[in-house]
Amino acid sequence: MKNVIVITGASSGFGALTARALADAGHTVYAGMRETADRNAPQVKAAADYAREHGVDLRSVELDVASDASVDQGIASIIAEHGHLDVIVHNAGHMSFGPAEAFTPEQYAELFDVNVLSTQRVNRAALPQLRKQGKGLVVWVSSSSTRGGTPPYLAPYFAAKAAMDSVAVSYASELTRWGIETSIIVPGAFTKGTNHFAHSGKPADQARVAEYDSGPYAGVSEQALKGLASLEPADADAASVATEIVRVVGLPFGKRPFRTHIDPSQDGAEVVNGVADRVRAELFWRIGLQDLLSPRIG
Repeated sequence: MKNVIVITGASSGFGALTARALADAGHTVYAGMRETADRNAPQVKAAADYAREHGVDLRSVELDVASDASVDQGIASIIAEHGHLDVIVHNAGHMSFGPAEAFTPEQYAELFDVNVLSTQRVNRAALPQLRKQGKGLVVWVSSSSTRGGTPPYLAPYFAAKAAMDSVAVSYASELTRWGIETSIIVPGAFTKGTNHFAHSGKPADQARVAEYDSGPYAGVSEQALKGLASLEPADADAASVATEIVRVVGLPFGKRPFRTHIDPSQDGAEVVNGVADRVRAELFWRIGLQDLLSPRIG
C-alpha cells in the first residue's frame, strides 16, 4: 500500500538512507531537512537525482525541526498537496561527545531541542491530520543507548534520546483510540555508514575537558570510541536500519511491532526494553486500559 510519508533529519545518515529505501518501496516520501536553498541544496539535488534515476517519488521539504514556523509550514504543504499524511518518521537527532561536566547547560538544552522538542513540533503539526483520518503510523528512531550499555562521555545525547523514547512510549497509548499506530525503532551504535560520530558536538568548556584528559580519565575518550567500534561486527550495515523501517511501514495496520532493535553490537538494550515494555503492558491490564496497547481499527 502506497503511503505519504515525511521523515525528519533526512539530509544524511539514517534519514537519507530511509527516505530512499521507502521511496524504492513505492511510497511518496518527503525528506525533511533544513536550509534546503543553501547549506543542504546539494542534498536536495541528490534526492531529486535519485528520484529521477530510479523512477521513485522522493521529494525534499524544508523542515527545520528547531522552528515551529518551519515545521508548521512544511507539514501543511504536504497535507495541502495530497489531502492526507499517513506516516511520520521521527529521525532528526544530533550527537555530542565529551565529559558531561564540560558541556554548558545551554548545550544540553540545544541537544534536547533537536532530539526531543523537535518531535513535539512535528506531532503538533501533523497529528491533527492523522487523528482526522482515523488512521496513521508514527515511527520513532530511538537508540540502544536509552536502555543498553552506556559508555562514558555521551551524557547529553544519551539523556536526550532517553527522553525522546519516553515521550514515544507515552504518545503510543494516547494515540491508539484515534487509530494511530506506534513503532519504535532502536538502532545500536553504528560507528560506520553515517556521520553520526564524525559530526558529533563537542563540549564548550575545553578547560574542563583538559582537566579530565590530563587527570585520572586520561585515555577514556579514545578507549570508549575504540571499544564501541570493536563491538561492531565487520558486516554491520547502517542501511539495515532503513530496511527495518521499510519492513515495519509495509506491515498490515495493527500488526506492526511496538519496538524493534537493530543492534549488531548487542549492547543489552533489547533485554532491558523487553522487560520495561512487558511491565508497561501488564500495568495497562491492571488498571483496565489494555485497549490502549493496540490501535483501534475502523
